[in-house]
Amino acid sequence: MNSILKKIRQSDAFNEENRIPYTKAIVLMSLFTFVFLGAEFLFVNMISRTVSGNQSVNAQNYALGISVIGFVLYPVFSRFCKGKWQTALAMCAAILSVICLFLICRHASYALTLGMGLLLFLILGAFGSAVFYKTLCLIEDNTYIARLTGVSYMLGILLQIANNNLVHIDYIEAGILSAFILLLAFMLIKAEKNSVVPAFSKSKTEEENDESGKDSLKIILLLVLFVALMTCIFGTMDNAVTVYHANGTVNIGQWPRILLALSGLMAGFLFDIAGRKYMSVIMYCVMLLSTTCLVIIQFAGPFTVGLVIFYLSAGFFAVFFTSSFMEIARYTDTPELWSGFGRAVNNLVAAAISGGSLALLHSENNIVMITIELILFVATSIVALFYTNKRKAFFDRLAEADSSERSDGEKLQRLAEQFSLTQRETEVFGLLVNTEDGLQTIADGLYVSRRTLERYVSAIYEKTGAKSRIGLVTLYNKLFFTKA
Repeated sequence: MNSILKKIRQSDAFNEENRIPYTKAIVLMSLFTFVFLGAEFLFVNMISRTVSGNQSVNAQNYALGISVIGFVLYPVFSRFCKGKWQTALAMCAAILSVICLFLICRHASYALTLGMGLLLFLILGAFGSAVFYKTLCLIEDNTYIARLTGVSYMLGILLQIANNNLVHIDYIEAGILSAFILLLAFMLIKAEKNSVVPAFSKSKTEEENDESGKDSLKIILLLVLFVALMTCIFGTMDNAVTVYHANGTVNIGQWPRILLALSGLMAGFLFDIAGRKYMSVIMYCVMLLSTTCLVIIQFAGPFTVGLVIFYLSAGFFAVFFTSSFMEIARYTDTPELWSGFGRAVNNLVAAAISGGSLALLHSENNIVMITIELILFVATSIVALFYTNKRKAFFDRLAEADSSERSDGEKLQRLAEQFSLTQRETEVFGLLVNTEDGLQTIADGLYVSRRTLERYVSAIYEKTGAKSRIGLVTLYNKLFFTKA
């Protein structure tokens, strides 16, 4: 039934209806972006008051690293904790996060601040995994997934900029973050509990589904490696910028950060061109250009110029690894794990390379730096090529298989216009003619009572002139043969 619902809702008749779940998805992802990055900014500011810049960078990466555990734990909890237990756990986690934020603001000691930061980001990691999965549940397909990610990222960054520049008292800043964490938890609890729309037609054989599942895992492995290699570059850039911030040389929360929001928005619209066919190529080009940031910073160029280049490229990278994993997660057996894995990979690799990247930045051996960069370029180029080709073959095969489903959606749209069917009536019509499910099964799938469904059916009979379900099927097939 979910396959039928998908192709019906892809018709123009449901564009208006789809705005609501898309809006919910944008709000969810925006809230998480703001909370996660805002908490990271506050944590670095507080811990830098107790230790040096290099130690602050290390502490930041420890926090990012432990957030990966949270990203992985959520799928486990979601499988075993249901109903009231899930609600209680989410609220307890949100309250604990608030406590951590205010203890971080005290910055009484390095150990306490670090401990609270680690606990906070463990929880935020779990929230992030839940957000990406619930977002995938809300949207019907991947058509605008990069654009959705880009808009959400922009809004989250703008909220962070406003919070950093309009609020100058640490405890008030923590209070604002706390309010948004509680709001995020509430929205996750209230989020629709529908499952991810199936990516594969139920008519396919079990062998075909298994093959597609294996292909999706191969794409994920290549994507993990691709993102990991790029994180080595972007993570080093981020560490360089963070060191300057922690030492008080520059405040990275000021106006240049607006460029980070704009680059995220730009990336979303550029990536979605031609069904994200060129997304990996665009990202690779941006990565090559972004290395000038390291060159400028390393060779004593104007820091502001390097910061601008970093922000313009970092937004592209964030949207890339987020939307890429969400895109392929729909085609796996565990979307609750893979939908947020982009952020997990980025955070894990950033933490792992922290010590090495700092040593490289403080090294005077430019030959070593250039050599490492060249090795990364070569490795990234090879992986990018394999990933791009594998992804293209996978989605080309899916597009070919779904061509018949799209034609069905077009027929339903023509029927809706011809007989003045409402959105809900069109949906019911499609299920009546495309499935053999009984009325009770259809009612359960639509989350309505049987009596309500019967009223829809009666209205459809009256508008179309059909006397039975067989009559509706005849009408549907007649339209196909005369218009197709």
